[in-house]
Amino acid sequence: MSEHTGATDERAKLVADAAWEAGVLGIIEEKDVDVPMRDGVVLRANVFRPDSQGEFPAILLRTPYRKPAGGYERYVRAGYAVVTQDSRGRYASDGDYIPFTEEHTGDAEDGYDSVEWLAAQDFCNGRVGTMGASYNAWMQWQLARLRPPHLVAMAAYTIPLELTAVDWPGGFRPGRRVKWWMTSMAPDTRRRLGEPGAHTPEEGRKAWDEVDQGHWLGFLPWLELPRYLPKGMAEYAEDWLRHPNRKPWKFEQAHREVEVPNLDFSGWYDHCNDSMRHLAGMQQNGRTEVARTQCKLVAGPWSHPTLGQRKVGDIDFGPQAPIDLNDVIIRWFDYWLKGLPNGVDREPAMRYFVMGCNQWRHADSWPPPQTEPHEYRLASGGNAGSAQGDGGLEGSGPNDGASDVASEGGTDSAGARRAASPAPTDSYVYDPRDPTPTLWSRELFTSPADRRVLEHRKDILYYRTAPLEKAVEIAGYPEVVLFASSTATDTDFFARLVDEHPAGNGDPAGDGDAAAALDSPAKGPALEISYGMVRARHRHSLDVEELLTPGEVVEIRVKLGPTACRFQEGHRIRLEITSSDFPNHDRNHNTGRNDLADAELVSAQQTLYYGSEYPSRLILPVDSQMA
Repeated sequence: MSEHTGATDERAKLVADAAWEAGVLGIIEEKDVDVPMRDGVVLRANVFRPDSQGEFPAILLRTPYRKPAGGYERYVRAGYAVVTQDSRGRYASDGDYIPFTEEHTGDAEDGYDSVEWLAAQDFCNGRVGTMGASYNAWMQWQLARLRPPHLVAMAAYTIPLELTAVDWPGGFRPGRRVKWWMTSMAPDTRRRLGEPGAHTPEEGRKAWDEVDQGHWLGFLPWLELPRYLPKGMAEYAEDWLRHPNRKPWKFEQAHREVEVPNLDFSGWYDHCNDSMRHLAGMQQNGRTEVARTQCKLVAGPWSHPTLGQRKVGDIDFGPQAPIDLNDVIIRWFDYWLKGLPNGVDREPAMRYFVMGCNQWRHADSWPPPQTEPHEYRLASGGNAGSAQGDGGLEGSGPNDGASDVASEGGTDSAGARRAASPAPTDSYVYDPRDPTPTLWSRELFTSPADRRVLEHRKDILYYRTAPLEKAVEIAGYPEVVLFASSTATDTDFFARLVDEHPAGNGDPAGDGDAAAALDSPAKGPALEISYGMVRARHRHSLDVEELLTPGEVVEIRVKLGPTACRFQEGHRIRLEITSSDFPNHDRNHNTGRNDLADAELVSAQQTLYYGSEYPSRLILPVDSQMA
């Protein structure tokens, strides 16, 4: 980028700002503009651009969710032309829709052609960026791997590295997935086919709230569901359900083809919070030095629909938590598309929010290099089935080799172990007819729920530290190693990391605002921090199924989602173990058969083992500089 180009763009912005302030700069809006693709299919776009002479850098948003019809005044005022486009086979665009479960959807080629079409318009100076979240981010990564000549930078945010991270390895997430099919995707398909039922997302959401939610979330077997979807959508949904282990996105290869930098956002409670792996992948494999060194990520205490916000669920994370995503995106493009020297290039690769102390920190990679694994051994006298029981987390020193105990003696090639003598254990019964319920928002997105509301259940084991004598700050991927057996040939294990506040602490967010307090006389809030799960048949590999032998002790490693939290002095670190989280995840039927095709549900007794022979443990990535 030449100094002349940057200076010219800056002058154009100043002229546009002055005109706007004087009330003479308006917005030109063009609706359903034809954008031809290489195969003759026509996609349609809305254009928002300054009502001023000259050429401007442009930003493209492609979406299957109905292109926005406005809301880009700030971008236009900042001197950008913004184009929103219906993707192929959706809303005003022609062609056939193919969802992102397929490796070859046409979205890469359509995106390439759309970028180049935009660069050739007389209002564009030839410099194009792309933006959008979730599915819209996925489409950006697809087009970027083809390297359109006029693509300069992306703001593709909150999309995981692989499809299995959206639903979960080996499983299905009926709560979000079924609602997404019924309210976001199926209505437009019905409209295009002339089939009865909801034809708009608004109609779909109304039907869901009034009728569908109660009906569909209890539906079995799941493989029968697609026949209630419109033609085309049904085939894709059935294919999705028949191949839950498929990994079609292959971003690991895509990173090697991408030449431009990306701005990403992620939330600790976002079901698509795998953005750290995009950052690492680009840092290691990006095609150019700019792609390897200039990707940025901002991670906060947010869920999928609350990116940038202060309050998530019932928890207010204080005035430090919110950021204005539009401001950050505009600043990003000001540097890359206009050449304004605003320092974006000198900022650290990642900014992340630490819950518990509500502070922002920065790092050049994830996990932060100063973190060290600290182990907490699970211990119990056989009464861990209560939040007031004797389940403990013992020890807080750095990993000193104790993890090697798991590989010593008695372990066969499959990782199964049998006790030479009785070992301490705790058991619970997992009944898929009465699964542990998901704690989430009305819109079926997870949030920092207060886990006390589930403490009456008998299918959760609890392990707690003593009240902390000093704060413990973590940043990275917590991990849980369980030695467990089941009476079933297949089952699930969920692990949840919880910040248990002391009694009388009516301030979960730690910012002095007690409005969101969920207090009790016994103890303060027990706020979920991070979780993970393993379907036992996939405990070794997503590609190979290996059923359990009932009663045999096996090692289960559960990697929890990325997080950053400071467990303050006086708090307890708590670990919960259970076998369901419904309907956020489909129930394991405990039969060893295909859970998505089978309607039979049977109970299973789950047993956890402790001690030197079975070192079940929680491993936390502790920030050594903040200890």
